[in-house]
Amino acid sequence: MDISTFSNINMSDEIYKKQVGGTHYKSMAIQPSEFINRNNIPFAEGNAIKYLCRHKQKNQKEDLLKAKHYIDMAIDRDYPEQVKEEKKEKKNFWGINK
Repeated sequence: MDISTFSNINMSDEIYKKQVGGTHYKSMAIQPSEFINRNNIPFAEGNAIKYLCRHKQKNQKEDLLKAKHYIDMAIDRDYPEQVKEEKKEKKNFWGINK
């Protein structure tokens, strides 16, 4: 299956061969930006994917924490009521609701 079938975005394949600043995406079979754009993935999820893909080649744990932060943003954006409920249920060391 041709990757162009996944999206209506009309971007040339040549644009994804270029990387400004570093080489941490060049070794990947598909650059995260291409995957994100061709699948119309929203901003927070796209950034999480980007940081998950590059963490071993670039900023290690810091990139994983950034990915987690963007995942938390997506959860807060898409499931705000569940986030509020989780905050209510948090307990302190002694099992008392905070």
